[in-house]
Amino acid sequence: MNFIARGKRVLKIEKNAIEQLAQYINDDFSNACQLMYDCKGRVIVIGMGKSGHIGNKIAATLASTGTPSFFVHPGEASHGDLGMITKDDVLLMISNSGETAEVINLIPVIKRIGAKIIGMSGKKNSTLAQQSNVHICIAISEEACPLGLAPTASTTATLAMGDAIAVALLEEKGFTADDFALSHPGGSLGKRLLLMLKDIMHQGDALPIVSEVTTIKNALLEMTAKGLGMTAVVSQNNTLQGIFTDGDLRRILEQRIDIHATAISDVMTKQCTTAPETMLAAEALNIMETKKINGLIVVDQQQRPIGALNMQDLLKAGVL
Repeated sequence: MNFIARGKRVLKIEKNAIEQLAQYINDDFSNACQLMYDCKGRVIVIGMGKSGHIGNKIAATLASTGTPSFFVHPGEASHGDLGMITKDDVLLMISNSGETAEVINLIPVIKRIGAKIIGMSGKKNSTLAQQSNVHICIAISEEACPLGLAPTASTTATLAMGDAIAVALLEEKGFTADDFALSHPGGSLGKRLLLMLKDIMHQGDALPIVSEVTTIKNALLEMTAKGLGMTAVVSQNNTLQGIFTDGDLRRILEQRIDIHATAISDVMTKQCTTAPETMLAAEALNIMETKKINGLIVVDQQQRPIGALNMQDLLKAGVL
């Protein structure tokens, strides 16, 4: 048994299948993209069997890259789901043979509704190709399955063509990383592009804060209670005067300073780095890494502390 050789043969065949698609990136491809670009409704993807699985992924890719889209199973469409389709929609109908009955049988109804049809199949003269407003060919020379039965290279080609459409539309629409984040708020990119400091900072009773006349000892008690490894130091009118951190503590211990009698204002770091609550967490991370600091005080427009966070908070939020 030579699994390695067989595996490499499959990848070679599928690589060749994708390379063959380049010839089909032509006026038909452009016209199909234009139909989707001009669509006032949704791009609805329909496919049966393995084509359906690929179609589901294509719909998801379109939806997440700026082209509103969803998948409809042809079997369900015949039993009520056609009600989801309007005349403003564009149908992307996928069938490698172009003759899949469950798909072909929907065409008369879709045309009566008034929606446009983009067919995607491996045969230029198929029923699907002839009945579509635009047809994209995805013909390949061979399947990776030695029996020529299991959809392998053909589904790979279909998926690649779907990606080509989605990315072409993405670029034409000027879709940005910020746009992508709006549809992926739960992902790491969404968190980096949408999460603000006000969403993750410690505030209220959880904010470590002491007066500038407080002794070092009492400042340490505040730091211990709040667990951020730092405390904001404020004046009598509650404006920020500085910050005291674990790093500052290590430095004063080397100087043998009396922590019971010395005011925190004598040893704090003045003119510390601050940020507004509307700053993106990713931007705050960049600042902290650049300045090699572990904590950040969040202030309002009057320079009054309203929050604090450290690297651990950014890690928990998924920004790191």
